[in-house]
Amino acid sequence: MIYIDGENAVLGRTGTKISKALLAGESVLLYNCEKMRISGSLAVQKAKLISHRSQTDKRTPAHSPHWPRVPNLLVRRMLRGMLPWDSQRGRDAYKRLHVQIGAPATINEKITKMEGAKKELGQSFSVLQLSEALGYQYR
Repeated sequence: MIYIDGENAVLGRTGTKISKALLAGESVLLYNCEKMRISGSLAVQKAKLISHRSQTDKRTPAHSPHWPRVPNLLVRRMLRGMLPWDSQRGRDAYKRLHVQIGAPATINEKITKMEGAKKELGQSFSVLQLSEALGYQYR
């Protein structure tokens, strides 16, 4: 199992490295996902996610895509877009992904540092800020 600390890591850069590890057969635990950074404007990203959330299937609305507000589920759903979801290989890789809010109590193994995943960003915001803008109430 690979343990990855998401604090101040860029979501897209870290996500590509996580998806490669998952497709290689590794299990990944991503913690502190609410502290991950997304580059760009919060208003633009919020508008994109609201448009995703409003998409409904006219025939059977229950079959519409689901976009969560909770930070760990939102990051997990974003990482799903980096995997080949239509194949069994991608679905198996997705099952090996674990995303957690906060740090685990104890980690017995060595933490993997994602080199190149942290970068100085001009305008950026955290996943928690995005979740709160979508209506998530942090307790």
